[in-house]
Amino acid sequence: MFSRRTLLTSASVLATLALTLPTTTWAKEPIPVVATFSILGDMVERIGGEHIVVTTLVGPDGDAHVYQPTPQAARAVAEADLMFVNGLDFEGWLERLAQAAAFDGALVVATDGIEALTFDEHGDEHGDHEDHDDHDDDHDDHEDDHDDHDDDHDDHEDDHDDHDKHEGEHDDHDDHAGHDHGAFDPHAWQSLTHAVTYVDNITAGLAKADPENAADYYANRATYVTEIEALNVDVTAMMAGLPEEKRTVVTSHDAFGYFAHAYGLTFEAPQGLSTESEVSAADVAELIEQIREEGISAVFIEAIADNRLLKQIANETDATIGGTLYSDGLSNAEGPASTYLDMMRHNAETLSKALSN
Repeated sequence: MFSRRTLLTSASVLATLALTLPTTTWAKEPIPVVATFSILGDMVERIGGEHIVVTTLVGPDGDAHVYQPTPQAARAVAEADLMFVNGLDFEGWLERLAQAAAFDGALVVATDGIEALTFDEHGDEHGDHEDHDDHDDDHDDHEDDHDDHDDDHDDHEDDHDDHDKHEGEHDDHDDHAGHDHGAFDPHAWQSLTHAVTYVDNITAGLAKADPENAADYYANRATYVTEIEALNVDVTAMMAGLPEEKRTVVTSHDAFGYFAHAYGLTFEAPQGLSTESEVSAADVAELIEQIREEGISAVFIEAIADNRLLKQIANETDATIGGTLYSDGLSNAEGPASTYLDMMRHNAETLSKALSN
């Protein structure tokens, strides 16, 4: 029989032992997640914080258009509990990678709920969204597929079949005007308003997968959205201050349609929605003529693109290089666009400085 003194002594020993054990013994391991490219990875890290470990497949200064998955990428996908993707056919290599890795986690599509621009709308950045009805129906069906996937991870393979069907609906558009994406512009992160939707989808995905830390995810979301909205005010003011005759921007590839639509600019590019798009001599000649006729004084190179053609165009038209814009990927830590918010501010300030003169 244990005496009262023995019990008290044992309790004291156990308490002391608990205090001396490493805290990691009691802490929950961070959730392994994958993000497909650097801009999305930065957003996921902002929301997930210490509760997640993020593997970004296409890192800073990388080009998701030409990415070739590696064995290391397949291993990261296989081990991930969640995979965050842009959607809108941005990651053309995603289905093959997910199948090769036998991914059985939850898939979070960051663009769910966004009213995507069609390629045709790039010709009129100030136009209406009347042509989105058919896409909205397809997009809703696609969202239902992912809802079923989240409800039952065992049905993941079926979801991929549905996703293949969704992509198949756009096969006829794959070669539209020489562009390698589908009929819709996937670069929705170029609008700070749409960035809030990205953040909402990321937060909901993490909270569903890890309800114990949901309060932290939503707190991080609130802080992040406040920063996004404040930057949106600044960018709107910078772009509104540009002269009417200086609101046409020439870049390497057609990645800034959402930026143009949000802030009242027009973007022109010799290359299409993908950096893999072929550039025709006729398109280049037409762009050179437009630069001369409109007196466009500056063109902008992109961090991820082969800018030799754009520099040639600048030489032939006497336009200056207005600076470097970041379109599909962040810079490294030493660069001016190492986070999503830094990227958007850098692009706006670069445009404002070059076009205000």
